[in-house]
Amino acid sequence: MPLRNPRYDILFEPVRIGPVTAPNRFYQTPHATGMGYAKPNASIALRAMKAEGGWGVVCTEYCSIHPSSDDSPYAFMSLWDDEDERALALTADAVHAHGSLAGIELWHGGGHACNRLTREPMLAPSDQSSIFPQPGQVRAMDRADIDEFRGWQRQAALRAKRAGFDIIYVYAGHDYLPFQFLSPLTNHRSDEYGGPLENRARLLREMIEDTKDAVGDTCAVAVRLAVDELQGPTGITHDGDGRAVIEMLSHLPDLWDVNVAGDLGNDSKSSRFAPEGFQEDYVGFVRKLTGKPVVSVGRFTSPDTMVSQIKRGIQDFIGAARPSIADPFLPAKISDGREDEIRECIGCNICRSANNEGVPMRCTQNPTMGEEWRRGWHPEIIPAKGSDAGVLIVGAGPAGLEAALSLGRRGYDVSLAEASRHLGGRLINETKLPGLANWMRVADHRIHMIDKLANIEIYRESELTVADLLDLGTGHILLATGSTWRRDGVGHFNHGALAIDPGLNVFTPDDIFAGAKLSGPVTIYDDEHYFMGGALAERFINEGHDVTIVTPHTKVSAWTEMTNEQFFIQRQLLDMGARLVFDRKLSGVTRHQASLSCIYTGREEPHPCTNLILVTGRTPNTALFHELTTAAADWADAGIVSAGRIGDCLVPSSIADAVHSAHRAARNIDTPPDNQPVRRERPQALPVERILS
Repeated sequence: MPLRNPRYDILFEPVRIGPVTAPNRFYQTPHATGMGYAKPNASIALRAMKAEGGWGVVCTEYCSIHPSSDDSPYAFMSLWDDEDERALALTADAVHAHGSLAGIELWHGGGHACNRLTREPMLAPSDQSSIFPQPGQVRAMDRADIDEFRGWQRQAALRAKRAGFDIIYVYAGHDYLPFQFLSPLTNHRSDEYGGPLENRARLLREMIEDTKDAVGDTCAVAVRLAVDELQGPTGITHDGDGRAVIEMLSHLPDLWDVNVAGDLGNDSKSSRFAPEGFQEDYVGFVRKLTGKPVVSVGRFTSPDTMVSQIKRGIQDFIGAARPSIADPFLPAKISDGREDEIRECIGCNICRSANNEGVPMRCTQNPTMGEEWRRGWHPEIIPAKGSDAGVLIVGAGPAGLEAALSLGRRGYDVSLAEASRHLGGRLINETKLPGLANWMRVADHRIHMIDKLANIEIYRESELTVADLLDLGTGHILLATGSTWRRDGVGHFNHGALAIDPGLNVFTPDDIFAGAKLSGPVTIYDDEHYFMGGALAERFINEGHDVTIVTPHTKVSAWTEMTNEQFFIQRQLLDMGARLVFDRKLSGVTRHQASLSCIYTGREEPHPCTNLILVTGRTPNTALFHELTTAAADWADAGIVSAGRIGDCLVPSSIADAVHSAHRAARNIDTPPDNQPVRRERPQALPVERILS
């Protein structure tokens, strides 16, 4: 076992937080999971895994303190009653079982919480429309409301203390209620809670004091504060009111958890738009103004960057949400001298998409994320092989590499055959698009870990036929042959093939990656709505082309709203001079132009077109699989036990889905069929007489 590099010893120093002490400087900051109060078992198992992996502090996601803070249909925790308290106590116990501190983020969304489940009136500092468009507006809180709110925070803090949490949050970030009082953009009051900053900060001060009074000297009180809402000088800025709030209240909490706010996408910016540690420019001043420990985030994956943050006095802890998702055992690997084995976060924000879609957490790098309870998967432990049969994997893209590594870890002899010279599949091309270089970590990590295993052989430039598969006689075969972009216009809005005149220069992303040379203006028809259309547009603008994006949607790269990237993508394309055409569906292609139709009226209009790139659907590359299944009668003589498809060859989707598909297939080899429903958390029905009474 390698020894820990002594230059990382500083990361494993204990740090005192008021009345409690964290065993090290690794701090899993509060982050959503898409599980919430409705899926407590899954949530408990997820947080416990972080603690097992060495995170010295493990915090919950946002935890509502009252029914007037209801984020349905998005998953959130709640601490409204005794039942919530009992459920959350299990989370604290699970975290404590591994020697970590348990933190809980008490939350009121104010005008950010639509209360569609509870139907409580929405509350905010001032009368306004709700932050999310809906018929109901937000009611300005009067003094009685403020007093009640302070009571809700106090009662929730008492419940959190009884539940066993060590760190209890006052949450004044991400545009939620206490921050709405702080910001002049949302606080238009003229009483003692409005106007000058001292008045706007009054509620935050009172919340800190109330919480400390409630929990006494047994729990630490943390404040999560957005020091800059990134709205310019009219709002909170890190060199203006954000700094002044820290100066004003620096002595009150036991810990400052600081970040940037406004939309959550500002805080959890993807790697496409922000480098590791990007928040330092905004939060770097805080440690100089307080004697209390400070934590912040920045998608930290490099131990050397972490050490630099500590030694330069930026923060006392290494805050992490996404890196702790990609690798729950990141601290343990650094401690064991295995920092080369860290599964580095790629900053794709697929984790954010899960919560935004209202489903449990997922991760591109870590296929076990969210599966800890419902499938019983562990990121570092995988069952041993079930037989001595060998495994042949065809295709070394994300799915093929994941399957090879997972099966190698199980102890199988694995052969990985790749038709090209290079490993990585779709990643090789996609990571050359603007902003996507970090995505190559998906391949790099797996190639590095495969190189450590003697039972995996890689065969490059090995394009196999069905005859080869039969001749090789390998027990299990997994085909990871990927997919191909369609050139018939079929996508999300177009369900039938279009008439496309071959006289026009029509391309797919595959043609572009193969080196097709385009001259003149470029039109990109995006009926996929993820990253590809926008990223290709950036590339061609950078190469000097005039670019038009046509989409049937109302915005560019519409699905990236789920990854909190859409705003940044559209703003960047507008800044670069792209022409954007919305609500138009491709209805035909002639020699000199495309025909577009309005998705609402069906009215057609011509669109002059020199080069047309179709970013629509993809078809799985299944020819080899179908040839193999046609020859199933010969399997037994060839020694083949099973054959299956994984990744895009099974169904084209995201890289995250491809990796998950491969990991699941690798776990299922020589095990009972995994065809049962995943474990679900079911509400317990009351006796009929109680329901009807």
